[in-house]
Amino acid sequence: MKRLIVCLLASGMLMFAASAYAADQGKTSADKNPLPAAAVEQQKVISHGQVTVNGERIDYIATAGTIVLHDSKGDPTASMFYIAYTEKGANPDKRPVTFAYNGGPGGSSVLVNLGGFGPMRVQTTDAAPTPPPPYSLRSNPYSLLDKTDLVFIDAVGTGFSKTLGKATGKDFYGVDPDVQSFGEFIENYINQNNRWNSPKFVLGESYGTPRSAMLAEWLQDKGVALNGVILLSSILNFNDEFWFQPPGSNDLSYELYLPSYAAVAWYHNQLPDKRGDLPAFLQQVRQFALGEYAQALQAGDSISAAQEQAVIDKLHAYTGLSATYLKETKLRIQPARFMKQLLRSQGHTVGRFDARFEGIDFDSAGEFPQYDPSSTALFPAFVAPFHWYLSNDLKYSSNADYQFLNYKVGEAWDWHHVVDGQKYPVPDTLPDLREAMTQNPHLKVFSGNGYFDLATPFFKTEYELNHMGLDPSLQKNITIDYYHDGHMLYIHTPALAKLHADLDKFYDSALAK
Repeated sequence: MKRLIVCLLASGMLMFAASAYAADQGKTSADKNPLPAAAVEQQKVISHGQVTVNGERIDYIATAGTIVLHDSKGDPTASMFYIAYTEKGANPDKRPVTFAYNGGPGGSSVLVNLGGFGPMRVQTTDAAPTPPPPYSLRSNPYSLLDKTDLVFIDAVGTGFSKTLGKATGKDFYGVDPDVQSFGEFIENYINQNNRWNSPKFVLGESYGTPRSAMLAEWLQDKGVALNGVILLSSILNFNDEFWFQPPGSNDLSYELYLPSYAAVAWYHNQLPDKRGDLPAFLQQVRQFALGEYAQALQAGDSISAAQEQAVIDKLHAYTGLSATYLKETKLRIQPARFMKQLLRSQGHTVGRFDARFEGIDFDSAGEFPQYDPSSTALFPAFVAPFHWYLSNDLKYSSNADYQFLNYKVGEAWDWHHVVDGQKYPVPDTLPDLREAMTQNPHLKVFSGNGYFDLATPFFKTEYELNHMGLDPSLQKNITIDYYHDGHMLYIHTPALAKLHADLDKFYDSALAK
């Protein structure tokens, strides 16, 4: 239960430490046994493949390797592992390159690679547990290689990425040092591979989205202008998150999560009245959330009985939760409670990262789910195929353990973020993204959101992007799209097909002169 509420649940996506300020706790095996400086060598293993996307065959070079980072004295501090796919024969001055990663903190980049955008894709059962091995790894007709070269990066402490020399996890496990390490990796990669003049994009999922927002400004300050930023399942401002606030202290969070509850209730047929078109239904819920519902929460203890009952009736209509339960919660529904309550009468729970998935708890009377069924259903299905792929297709071998998910990274994470010289306890990365877009008015931003994601709700992303303080002339540079999927927008194949088509258009738009 602890890991469900405060730790990473699956796939290197959003992780919340037991304390938001536990920056000095926990070290991984890489911290305890750093490689001596003399032993440091960058690795690069080359293989070849082909994939067909939209009827076009793409021959590519796959590179599995490491890039070594150094401190100001030239001493090595970290080795970052990556897998890159580049089109054979392409002009590097014309061919875009996209740097992609999952989040966590503590997650490797396996899912965005083998789940979504690389040339190979793991086959999983939709909205249900994937059976045990043998698993299926097939050519990916929705790979982004039709538009861009791809570099999948593992953060320090994940994958094969590790600290070196005298460096420890404290030097990397935090909001700002993480951005610096990714920025230095990208600078090294484009320098070593002659990609300075290539169009450049970053693609991040979950915690990878605030990383991307900050990277856009960090790189801009270094003279590396991006063409586009791709945000999948975003969390850009942590100040309005449940996990960093005492219960009931931030009413805005309840308002921003409500449309996601409505979407999940719609999916599981728990609404008292049948609803047809999901987007049209959710537009009603959005208006209620920031209107009548927000006014009721603002009223606090002074709310009248009539106002309370009117809001309870609407909440029941939009979530399927009973009027009694809604009254007992004082109109405030926490995500974990919703996961437990929605299908309680059936003895089932719904997933946090993807609420289409259902789970079964031993304790049906409990307040919170005992695990996230969308995590347990998917995670094993990627571990074995990735190891097979690494050895057989990429021809890469290592004596080290590959860290798919490293909980210790999240437990040790320093959430402080410095903006304009001021240090804040949790990050709000909207100013970083606004600054990057303002200084580079050609920068395009794509935001993809799953309707059934209870980790990073779509309405919260909308709200944040609409409260950036962006100049009106730049607002047209932001594109927001939605998918009948959860946090991992590529797990549901029809959603991935739509996402691929939407991203193809986004790349065309970002590269248009």
